[in-house]
Amino acid sequence: MKIAVIALGKIGLPLAVQFASKGHEVVGVDVNQNTVDLVNAAKEPFPGEAHLQEKLTELVASGNLRATTDYSDAVPGADAVVLVVPLFVDSEARPDFGWMDAATKELAKHLTPGTLVSYETTLPVGTTRTRWKPMLEEVSGLTEGKDFHLVFSPERVLTGRVFEDLRKYPKLVGGLSQEGADKAVEFYNAVLDFDERADLKRANGVWDLGSAEASELAKLAETTYRDVNIGLANQFAVFAANNGIDVYQVIEASNSQPYSHIHRPGIAVGGHCIPVYPRLYLWNDPEATIVRTARAANAAMPSYTVGLLEGAHGALAGQRVTVLGAAYRGGVKETAFSGVFDAVNALKAAGAEVLVEDPMYTDEELEKFGFTPYHFGEPVDAAILQADHAEYKTLTKEQLPGIRTFVDGRKMIDSANFEGVTFRSIGIPSDSKA
Repeated sequence: MKIAVIALGKIGLPLAVQFASKGHEVVGVDVNQNTVDLVNAAKEPFPGEAHLQEKLTELVASGNLRATTDYSDAVPGADAVVLVVPLFVDSEARPDFGWMDAATKELAKHLTPGTLVSYETTLPVGTTRTRWKPMLEEVSGLTEGKDFHLVFSPERVLTGRVFEDLRKYPKLVGGLSQEGADKAVEFYNAVLDFDERADLKRANGVWDLGSAEASELAKLAETTYRDVNIGLANQFAVFAANNGIDVYQVIEASNSQPYSHIHRPGIAVGGHCIPVYPRLYLWNDPEATIVRTARAANAAMPSYTVGLLEGAHGALAGQRVTVLGAAYRGGVKETAFSGVFDAVNALKAAGAEVLVEDPMYTDEELEKFGFTPYHFGEPVDAAILQADHAEYKTLTKEQLPGIRTFVDGRKMIDSANFEGVTFRSIGIPSDSKA
């Protein structure tokens, strides 16, 4: 098959690589010329995705994969077009379709009969049918269900392990017609690998959910569940710590029963998915009070963590405080909705001199976010661990000269390495000194 993948980001590029690895001719489209140049030079544009570089090296050399900024090069004559352009929400939690509208219109200008069009970007329920279908038809002059088929098939992978997750989880599809859904099932079976281990057989394969709306809701539901679960864990953590209880012991005990799946509490919920998709659900269902409450609880955690520090350390005015980790999670060079921003703002509001350290970012990159870089070995009064980078697991007080108070926002640091320092973790009673 000839396949076009629109947007070569942290999901789109691994998808293009996966499709090409099955022997298909794949052309990736991206508006960023630098990204296109790097892909065509077989160099990964971003770090941290397992096996991406080795697969790029092989597939670009074989001619199965190339990139372009030109839709007219990639889309005409394609058997399938897969679109993975980001969708954002604005400050009032409304979907911002700007990038996706632009990509859809460019795609439609060059759409030819016989093409399957699959949107993998997470969407509010109804978007495929009520927004993309009329837009594609109007611009292309073609008719969905007759000249081309349109489906929604959400990505369900985590950056850093995309290829592993593509094998592990069912591929969900939902069409606007049964014929379109059947073509999508056939397509994804031809481009994906599924794990054949006996314990995963139920998860293997492509699942037709019967409609684009069901497929859209499935992705929103699974991600919103995680946000609500984390919000509950965070509320348990606050209560437990205030009542002399270790919430991690409680969660471990609760989860030993098969019907309990409580997640871990922490300083922040970041990334493109968990903080965003509940808002897309709320756009469809504004009366979802449970979802709204969980989102508010999670959004409050950076300020709560700064409050933990202030309660343990005393007034922060004039104190040098470093936030460890700009990324939203460990091992990923990405700051989307990272807790670092709210943590830094709360510290500044308390009068602290705030610095930020992250092993994945250069000083210049941190400065572009408006942060003052911190380097281990420089004097500091206090620190908050924001991202669970592996490099921080063996952190000691000697690396933070002068430190008096440390708050572990991810419960990953050995408090024994901070003997004599006031040490706090979210969800742990505050009546102990490391």
